[in-house]
Amino acid sequence: MKIICIGRNYAKHIAELENEKPLNPVIFLKPDSAILAKNQPFFIPPFSKEIHYEVEILVKINKVGKYINQKFAHTYYDEIGLGIDFTARDIQDACKEKGLPWEKAKAFDGSAVIGKFFPKESLGDLSNLSFKLQKNDKIVQDGNTNDMLWKIDELIAYVSQFFTLKKGDVLFTGTPEGVGKVAENDLLVGILNGVENFRITVK
Repeated sequence: MKIICIGRNYAKHIAELENEKPLNPVIFLKPDSAILAKNQPFFIPPFSKEIHYEVEILVKINKVGKYINQKFAHTYYDEIGLGIDFTARDIQDACKEKGLPWEKAKAFDGSAVIGKFFPKESLGDLSNLSFKLQKNDKIVQDGNTNDMLWKIDELIAYVSQFFTLKKGDVLFTGTPEGVGKVAENDLLVGILNGVENFRITVK
């Protein structure tokens, strides 16, 4: 399986990082070694002093697809989840300044939290999903899929032009505003449509 991530998909997050609004979805990948093992803490890596949390809606692909027409994209997934794209912001900024790729800031071991998946039918309107990230009992990110620049079906159609989607692949759909730094002993709780989805301790 592969992890396909979308950057800059929420306007307010683009603004908070002072990035340029893209004309098309920004795509990057994480290897399967980036997945944080279930029930394990997240260990801050020694190479970064500024690891940021980014909570995101996740989509699990259910069959092989290439050059998917947007009107059929909804048939390529049955489950929706929640996760975190951990980012070494200091490493990313340094790479961006030099015009270099920034996989090492996004794809390092443990950088992908994948929470529980739920049948999409149980979640109601997918274009109006509420999701939050709570850090130490305080809500730090509060998003809604209604604010996506590109909706789920648009993303699947676009991504499939470049990468063949396969059963088990996971699509990270972008993060809303409110990203920030983690510290040792932080407790991160993801909430999807009012239901706790994951709970991560930072070490």
